[in-house]
Amino acid sequence: MKYLKVYLKDYKRDSILAPLFKMLEAMFDLLVPVVVAHIINVGIVNQDRGDILMCCGILVLMAIVGLCCSFTAQYFAARAAIGSATGLRHMLFAHIQKLGFSEMDTIGSSTLITRMTSDINQVQNGLNLFLRLFLRSPFIVFGAMVMAFTINVRLALIFVVTIPVLSVIIFGLMGLTSPLYKKVQGKLDVITGNARENLSGVRVIRAFGREKEESEKFSQANHELVKEQLFVGRISALMNPLTYSVVNIGIIAILWAGSRSVESGVLMSGDIVALVNYMSQILVELVKLANLIVTISRAMASLGRVEQVLDTKTVMEFPESTKRGETISPNKTEEAVSFAHVSLSYAQAGEESLSDISFSVKRGETIGIIGGTGSGKSSLVHLIPRFYDATSGQIFLLGRPIQKWDREELRKKVGIVMQKVQVFSGTIRSNLLMGNEGASEEEMWQALRIAQAEEFVRKKSDGLDETVEQGGRNLSGGQRQRLTIARALVRRPEILILDDSSSALDYATDAALRKDLKSLPSDVTVFLVSQRTSSIRHADHILVLEDGKAAGWGTHEELLESCEIYREIYESQYGKGGRAV
Repeated sequence: MKYLKVYLKDYKRDSILAPLFKMLEAMFDLLVPVVVAHIINVGIVNQDRGDILMCCGILVLMAIVGLCCSFTAQYFAARAAIGSATGLRHMLFAHIQKLGFSEMDTIGSSTLITRMTSDINQVQNGLNLFLRLFLRSPFIVFGAMVMAFTINVRLALIFVVTIPVLSVIIFGLMGLTSPLYKKVQGKLDVITGNARENLSGVRVIRAFGREKEESEKFSQANHELVKEQLFVGRISALMNPLTYSVVNIGIIAILWAGSRSVESGVLMSGDIVALVNYMSQILVELVKLANLIVTISRAMASLGRVEQVLDTKTVMEFPESTKRGETISPNKTEEAVSFAHVSLSYAQAGEESLSDISFSVKRGETIGIIGGTGSGKSSLVHLIPRFYDATSGQIFLLGRPIQKWDREELRKKVGIVMQKVQVFSGTIRSNLLMGNEGASEEEMWQALRIAQAEEFVRKKSDGLDETVEQGGRNLSGGQRQRLTIARALVRRPEILILDDSSSALDYATDAALRKDLKSLPSDVTVFLVSQRTSSIRHADHILVLEDGKAAGWGTHEELLESCEIYREIYESQYGKGGRAV
């Protein structure tokens, strides 16, 4: 509740007025049996039509006022619930944006989607019902018992017995169902993950004809969810019949004992009707309370899941701001990136992904990184913009330890094009402006020109304002890659990382891209991650990785002589005679 309270404080007035208006409505409901009893005991017995009409008018007036109170309470409750849930959703989204890659990998994106949508909706519904009924239902229950004592103390003892029995049933079932609802939400995470994976990989699934297997996998997960929901639903379903049975037994006891009191003249018929009405009101309110408790149980389980994410703190701490006055000595300013015995282990991973990596890169140099699949190429370049923290060793960026850079400055210095291409719905212009909000149209066209994307953008009818659909599904793979490269270039970074970002490009376009990259300012350091030796052979230095370790460092010619792994990669692509295979 600690996070929800932050936003609920902004709706103090609504949170107080909602239950107060519900209490007013409840007071009118408690007076109805008294008026009905008066009609029977006085109006009907004395055949006083005036008294009956007057009492009927009072009942109508109370109904109208009670309805107005109910609408008002609903308005304030909905306002507080929706407003608080909206704030909580914003807080959760903002917190997720601050989480590091390690925490995102551990929690999982499907779980985060479920908690931001389904779980917060459950919290909103639970808070709405809580504000409307948490005072009204107990007030009606105990108010009806008090009113019963004003009619007849002996018969009111039936209420004293009935209410505790009902409370045991309701709270007992609540204790059973609360942990089960957490399991249900966990199963929902699995369903969301399967659906997300299938939808994002639908082309691959169809290409390999795996529709049947994936459908069976989804059906199995769905069956587990349904099984869990049915189990907790059966327990929750016991609440209504058990509460109805207890209340109806109480009504039977009132009628049986009350009939004798009427015969002896102790009570009048209207009093028995009033007692039965009070018992019926208790039944209705306890059913509402039971449903409220079920909803609150689910809401509390969902709130706990949301708070679990909010309590997850990133292990990666950034300083508040870079010291503007800090000076870097001339010998250090020549150094763009330096790795000193760096190792990396991912969260919950058994082995190191990188082991004892050391190298130094000067400003303006182009560095090629090559190696087999799973050798740690992407892991290494992800350390430069500090997506992950090295588990040991030290990384220096522009002469300063990377931990001393604040997040904003670090992201300005380093531009990266991920291995997995990601463009966003909007326009080509809006995607480019994500790299630099203040970029001029000329700068955007220049970036597109270097990224070899100018030609296809100019062919679009709307040019820079051409619509980009979600995920860039109206663009080809090569067009998406070139657009993401242009987005990174618009940022004008001092360090540019291209993580296998030309895999969808043909050799001619790849060569043109590498040629135009040389037109960048002389102090821009470029890291090229590639599987092709042709893409990196002209780099100033090439780092060869194998199983997370540095297997070679040097120029293309030096590595052909000294590094067997690099020579094998080269010969697999060009043959021993140096011709492309």
